[in-house]
Amino acid sequence: MGGNDSGAEVVGAMPQVVDQVALARLYGEPLFALPNDLYIPPEALQVFLEAFEGPLDLLLYLIRKQNFNILDIPMAGLTRQYLAYVDQVRRTNLELAAEYLLMAAMLIEIKSRMLLPPKKTADGEEAEDPRAELVRRLLEYEHTKLQAAALSAMPVYGRDFWKAQVYIEQSMKPRFPEMNVVDLRDAWADIMKRAKLVQHHKISREELSVREHMSIVLRQLQGQRFVEFEKLFDVTRGVPVLVVTFIAMLELAKETLIDITQAEAFAPIYVRLAYVPA
Repeated sequence: MGGNDSGAEVVGAMPQVVDQVALARLYGEPLFALPNDLYIPPEALQVFLEAFEGPLDLLLYLIRKQNFNILDIPMAGLTRQYLAYVDQVRRTNLELAAEYLLMAAMLIEIKSRMLLPPKKTADGEEAEDPRAELVRRLLEYEHTKLQAAALSAMPVYGRDFWKAQVYIEQSMKPRFPEMNVVDLRDAWADIMKRAKLVQHHKISREELSVREHMSIVLRQLQGQRFVEFEKLFDVTRGVPVLVVTFIAMLELAKETLIDITQAEAFAPIYVRLAYVPA
């Protein structure tokens, strides 16, 4: 008996509506009917069939919709349709209607001027068509609108495509620019030119060893971070010693024992050890 009573309670707790579909869910519970006290203000539900950017845009829309000739606008029909739209806008948004009312006054003026008989100017020529200024503004606006649409159709960065970016982790070790052979030759020519200015007229025979001067250059570079290229040459010892020293430096560079670097074009040339001595 106790089991039957509990089953009856469960059945009584179920909603009476079974075949209907819930209209919505409120806090997770199905809602099968709208509440009686639900209030929706009249201005909350509005339908805008067309949106215009201004009076000229509305006029151009009406002309194209009715297939009117823009060079021969029927002002009566156009003004009637325009005023009907402005009347609807004025009911909902008075600030927006102010700009449209100004154009409406212009249309009414043009219409009234067309009803009057044409007057001739002082030169005897016929007066300009009252619609001429309006037609000119409409043609300029249409041209600008077409150009804007063409620009908008072009691919735009951030809207139609994105710039590809690749991030590459760079090494923390600085990379010096490669040495230019022409700069090295010019530096050597400058040293030779300076050596000739201080050379002595003493003839002597001296045996020079490239290996010995390679060791001298390495000793000069030890303990130094960078040494200027010119300071490795002793111009007081004459051209033969300079030639042997230069050949020794070329051999050291060939054996990758030293690095010859230059920060930029026409900058001083520096030499350093390519290894860290133990």
